[in-house]
Amino acid sequence: MRLLKLVPDNTNIGFVRVRHIAFALTALLTIAALALVFTRGLNLGVDFVGGLMIEAKFEQPIHLEKVRSSVDRLGVGTSQLQSFGDPRTVSIRLPLPESTDEGATNAVVRQVQTALTAEYPGVRFNRAEAVSGKVSEELIFNGALAVVLAIVGIAIFSWFRYEWQFGVSTAVAIVHDVLMTLGFFALTQLECDLSTVAAVLTIIGYSINDKMVIDDRIRENMRKYRKMDMKALIDLSVNETLPRTVMTSITIMLALGALLIFGGHVLQAFTAAMMLGIVVGTYSSVYVSSSLLISLGVTTRSFAPKEETATAERVTRRADDGAVP
Repeated sequence: MRLLKLVPDNTNIGFVRVRHIAFALTALLTIAALALVFTRGLNLGVDFVGGLMIEAKFEQPIHLEKVRSSVDRLGVGTSQLQSFGDPRTVSIRLPLPESTDEGATNAVVRQVQTALTAEYPGVRFNRAEAVSGKVSEELIFNGALAVVLAIVGIAIFSWFRYEWQFGVSTAVAIVHDVLMTLGFFALTQLECDLSTVAAVLTIIGYSINDKMVIDDRIRENMRKYRKMDMKALIDLSVNETLPRTVMTSITIMLALGALLIFGGHVLQAFTAAMMLGIVVGTYSSVYVSSSLLISLGVTTRSFAPKEETATAERVTRRADDGAVP
């Protein structure tokens, strides 16, 4: 039986040739993502902003304004409503009661549930969560710290494993992947909670795995083809790993597609972030991270033994002085 090959073995795509277009596109997308985050903001969940969240599932699609007026009449604080997964499921967010006692919180939950049940018979309440403001601040700090430490640690690892240029290019590509994910959440206003942090960290893990495979091949070819032009060498390395990159991305997308369809609305934001991250991570690995090495000054001599490099420098110096080697 013949093996399935999505990418032929003899591909020769000139990725480096369009690196300036890729760099410009990456910069524009990054700026757009930052603009969306700062203008529209992120729809932070109860995990990050604190408060009370009640998830209600109605028997038929309803108008959010009508439900909001029903909740606001109770005098339990200003409510924020959002369709959650489908038109019949609504996420109701309320501020915590002045008393932090668990009984006061449960009383607010029962009050909202009773009012909505009386007005919308058959409504079901899937969950109710309460997070204090102090806990939410700690979650924001810890979540951001986890992402930053992951990026810094990966950059340092790439620096020591290869050269400093590899660490810089990897960090740039991963920061781009993270900002694109945040921009997606700001654009769609999907709720950001702890599962979003898990998705971002998973995207970072996938991206670094993809980049390490390409970087390893680049280093291997730099040792094998000492006299090859660096642009041609990077194109060769990316094309050699392209079948693996495409196959890995497609198989992961198939798994995520099944999770998006059958996983329910609870996993919707996580799955959507992961699918975007796979696409963006693959793009940054192929077009950004590897081509950036040329701009950072990596040459085919970067991994040559020190004795060989020193000999080549002496020969070059003597040739420039007009001496015969």
